[in-house]
Amino acid sequence: MSDLVVGEDGLARCAWGAGTPDYTIYHDTEWGRPVRDDDGLYERLTLEAFQSGLSWLTILRKRPAFRAAFAGFSIARVAEFGPDDEARLMADAGIVRNRMKVEAALANARAALDLPEGLAALLWSFAPPPRPRPATFSDVPAITAESTAMAKALKKRGFRFVGPTTAYALMQATGMVNDHLQGCHVRIV
Repeated sequence: MSDLVVGEDGLARCAWGAGTPDYTIYHDTEWGRPVRDDDGLYERLTLEAFQSGLSWLTILRKRPAFRAAFAGFSIARVAEFGPDDEARLMADAGIVRNRMKVEAALANARAALDLPEGLAALLWSFAPPPRPRPATFSDVPAITAESTAMAKALKKRGFRFVGPTTAYALMQATGMVNDHLQGCHVRIV
């Protein structure tokens, strides 16, 4: 498989973004675009943690159910979830029912609520300077010094399920880095 694929629409895109219509929409309209609000970043952080060990396509397809189950990913609302909410989440077949991930999502909302500067300020403080777009998938790292530092800082503040790989995936998804390949039609400034 080539690292770039030209779709039926005539547009070149990163090959993973041409796999299914769900991936194409996500690739073309969301992935790599800057997200700078606390709740938006909490959603992406939560979804990246739930994706660990699973296909991203599974998470994308369950995203509406996740949004409903987690109060639209409102940090303030999720931080107030208690044992009844945790039981409700564990019984919700629309989401990934993994107790460690559910508990982490609730703990992470509480940790985010406790950040005096807010989640966006903390996360974006680890964004590296812009670099050239990668030429191939082999040029895209799984972790970086910045993602390792982000994961360490989050864990220090009580966040869970946020290792360096998850942190780097978050950086990619939220525009902290631009890993759309050279030649991909998506332009992010």
